[in-house]
Amino acid sequence: MSSKDLKPSKKLGQTNGKGRIIAWTIAFFAIAGGGFAAYRYTAAKPVEISTVGVRKGDFTITVRARGEIRSTRSVVLTAPQVPNPRITKLAESGKPIRAGEVVIDFDTAQYENYYLNYVTSTRTVESEIVQTKASHKITDEQDAMNMMTGQYDVQRAELEASKAEILSEIEGAKNRIDVGISKGALAQTQATVKAHDVTQQADLDRLDTRKNKTLRDMDRVKSYLSQMTIRAPSDGIVNILPNFRSQGSWGQTPPPFKEGDNAWTGAAIAEIPDLSEMRLELKLEEVDRGKIQLGQTVKVKIDAIQDKEFDATLDWISPIAALVFRGGGSANEKTFPARATLKSVDPRLRPGMSATGIVLIERQPDALLIPNKASFLQAGKPHVWVQKGQGFESRAIEVGKRNEADIIVLKGLKENERIALENPVEAAKRAKKL
Repeated sequence: MSSKDLKPSKKLGQTNGKGRIIAWTIAFFAIAGGGFAAYRYTAAKPVEISTVGVRKGDFTITVRARGEIRSTRSVVLTAPQVPNPRITKLAESGKPIRAGEVVIDFDTAQYENYYLNYVTSTRTVESEIVQTKASHKITDEQDAMNMMTGQYDVQRAELEASKAEILSEIEGAKNRIDVGISKGALAQTQATVKAHDVTQQADLDRLDTRKNKTLRDMDRVKSYLSQMTIRAPSDGIVNILPNFRSQGSWGQTPPPFKEGDNAWTGAAIAEIPDLSEMRLELKLEEVDRGKIQLGQTVKVKIDAIQDKEFDATLDWISPIAALVFRGGGSANEKTFPARATLKSVDPRLRPGMSATGIVLIERQPDALLIPNKASFLQAGKPHVWVQKGQGFESRAIEVGKRNEADIIVLKGLKENERIALENPVEAAKRAKKL
């Protein structure tokens, strides 16, 4: 019988309810069987899947920040109030030092030359003063002689004029004229003497001013020279501070001062810290600022001391953000400076050591935990791959809070069950392609 002789009892696309159920059931088992066969085929390949046990433990949410160890109390040694001081000698950083020993020496050659020049200038001015006074003495003696001569001429003229009664009228008038001339000459001499006195005093004042200025400059340079050597005020350990004006890359810590560097007035060059009390100076990210508060415990891990963890208390947070310039086209960042005081110290601690501060924000004890990377999204919901014999099965779970490493599991898993750290199906597919 040909197929055209057969007439279907239903139109195309129609079926009864029972047939539809049977069709869907066959399709489901066909797909499941195919998936299972595919999985068994791929699982037959030798693929190693890393697993981890579901565990119970303390769940913590923390804020991490990098920083440096600093002394709570320290003596900072600064460059003197001298223009452009240059460092010629600098104590070694980390070196123990006793009170009175030299920590920093600055170049004195330039100011020693200045001092010698001012000494020479002072002596030159003093010589000029002596010479001027001698010249004034000669002038004074000459003026005294002229005054004496003028007075004598007046007296003589007056004496001749007193003879008018016994001389002729003409001679008397002549003598009276001579008296007037002599008095005029005397007045002129007196004015000249007075002018000489004023000029001489001005000369001496000018030389005294010049001398006083030179002496002040000499004293100033002498004070500079007295500041060129900085000694340790107390016993301790020298810590050389960064030179913020040195050439360096953006975002990197400036190098410390070294011999030959040019400092600036008041520059902090070294410190002698009190090692009995130390603190961690932190730079908090802007997104973490609102999560922390004063008084919280800080766990301090110091890079150079791996075998010990220190406890500290957060006791200061800057209310103002500090802008960090990255340069090179990178976006600038904002950080909040903060300080945490260590509750105990270690003889190995040194200022300037790099460290990580871990601020405890939240803690849940005895929580059921799995690693972050053991959770996979399926249909928008978290699942895990639970180990069953030589294979794995996917299981939905309900999760709670998470931190950088772990997730809290609320439902779906039990302690000590082993779960995969990667998707076994995806791992098998990758292995098949190799």
